[in-house]
Amino acid sequence: MNYLSIENLSKMYGEKVLFSDLTFGLDKGDKVGLIARNGSGKTTLLKILAGQEVPDSGSVVFRKDIKVGLLMQDVVFESHLTVLDAVFSSDSELFRVVKNYELAVLEEDQDKLTDLYDSMERLNAWNLENQVKEILGKLGLDRLDAKVGTLSGGQQKRIALAKELIENPDLIILDEPTNHLDIEMISWLEGYLSSSNTTLFMVTHDRYFLDAVTNKILEIDNGNMFFYKGNYSYFLEKRAERHVNIISQKQKAEGLLKKELEWFRRQPKARTTKSKARIDGIDDIKKAASVVTKIEKAQITTQMERLGSKILEFHNASKTYGDKVLFENFNYKFGRNDFVGLVGRNGSGKSTLINMMLGNLQPDTGKVVVGETVKFSLYSQDGLQGGMDQRVIEVVKKVAEVFPLKGGKSITAAQMLERFLFPRDTHFLRVDQLSGGERKRLHLVQVLMRNPNFLILDEPTNDLDILTINVLEEFLLSFPGCLVIASHDRFFLDRIVKHVFSLDYAKEIKDFPGNYTQYEEWKAIQKQEEKKAKVKEDQEKTKTDKKKTKLSFNEQREFNQIEKEMPELEEQKVKLSEELTLASDNHEKVIEISAQLTEIVDKLDEMELRWLELSEYV
Repeated sequence: MNYLSIENLSKMYGEKVLFSDLTFGLDKGDKVGLIARNGSGKTTLLKILAGQEVPDSGSVVFRKDIKVGLLMQDVVFESHLTVLDAVFSSDSELFRVVKNYELAVLEEDQDKLTDLYDSMERLNAWNLENQVKEILGKLGLDRLDAKVGTLSGGQQKRIALAKELIENPDLIILDEPTNHLDIEMISWLEGYLSSSNTTLFMVTHDRYFLDAVTNKILEIDNGNMFFYKGNYSYFLEKRAERHVNIISQKQKAEGLLKKELEWFRRQPKARTTKSKARIDGIDDIKKAASVVTKIEKAQITTQMERLGSKILEFHNASKTYGDKVLFENFNYKFGRNDFVGLVGRNGSGKSTLINMMLGNLQPDTGKVVVGETVKFSLYSQDGLQGGMDQRVIEVVKKVAEVFPLKGGKSITAAQMLERFLFPRDTHFLRVDQLSGGERKRLHLVQVLMRNPNFLILDEPTNDLDILTINVLEEFLLSFPGCLVIASHDRFFLDRIVKHVFSLDYAKEIKDFPGNYTQYEEWKAIQKQEEKKAKVKEDQEKTKTDKKKTKLSFNEQREFNQIEKEMPELEEQKVKLSEELTLASDNHEKVIEISAQLTEIVDKLDEMELRWLELSEYV
């Protein structure tokens, strides 16, 4: 069933062609990720789909009987609304009743709750109410009576996301849905969307998220569209094949062009009119030979100022805000080439720790010592500050004219811009002519041109396109100094960092050796061990409880049910494992089976623990 049809869509800004003659469609169940570099029209395309902009040509047609949801970067709510009002803006009776029920819970009004119980029963609203609680809880929206105007932009974006998920449209358009979410929220949203029946069309820089959620990728490259029927891993594979073919075709065209030009130069002027068709064909060959095939990588070997033996040291550093203790007695000494990832929930203290490193904030107790040779440079979420009327090249040259390389070599500001995907024809554009993502990329070049030996990146991948993130990764992998990254981008952390500072532990910053995925695997093992320890503790406790000598009727029934279901689940687990092996070439099937297998394994673990607990009394 077709939900959306795009026919011959084109859009220009001035003389710049964003895209031309785009034609594609979305069917029910499609989960499509849009990939393109900053400034190539991703946000413009989403705005056209949302009816906020008009294309120069072409048409956008949605199926008439479907409900369409929209989550854009710029979220606007009336400031006087509460979180509950903003989330439940639908006029339907079902949403109105659930909203009133949640309000009564919030106010602890037993009379209202009693009155609303019948309406909840009549509308069978309990499923929606449970869904609302899950979504709001997972997105950290627990202050339902807070006024929207008092909340941060990130919190308002999470409200808008919750609203779209709760309303559960047939088709939802998402612009960077993982921005302003911590890693725990992103993991939950990833599972929620991948298992839902909602049709998706989204832009995101989060590659793990793309890989887990999407079943199709739409790429816009130099104004042309390429469609891939698979997830992000499949896209990378097929895109690489396409680039190999382009290079091969270009080499053939260059050879043919050389022969044609040699033939053309040998011809007497009087004979050229007899071969007009062949001469005209040279233009087509030139076009094929001029296809851009450059692999964009920042192959830069930096010559930075040498770091001394003392770099950055924390000595029993503690920080508290009001009644909230962020961390206590933190001790750490940075060494050369120390690459650290900062992870933690929103509000856990990552920005506070960064400000302490920079000397902008002092600890309540303890001290932070910075070595004399340390030269910091910070990439902040705020991006460029002012200078919107300056030229792109001026913004970079204001920092430095050249960037030093090893061996006494250097590259110019213009060459540095080109390394980070700013072609020469963009260097004299005003900053206010750039897209939001391009401005973030320019801020990144500005930060790197300072040639620091201690680089701090605060959410560097937000609003950057995947190609730019690839370039940044290549640069950082050869960076010879110290690096601290606060990021919710799991793929980025996995590729770059060597160990992780986690602020998700009460009053403690835990230093884990390894990348983010390894840290998550360790956390999962710890959680399982804690569960087993808890069961063992409970078992020991019940052994000493003389009053309890046998299972209650309900516990016996639960025990019998577990003994019945566990073998069935084991059979399903074996069957799915076999299916997973057979489906190794089918990316979509692998994702689907893996999700089912994970769910069954988790359920078996829970059942096993409960069986052990109940078996003591059988």
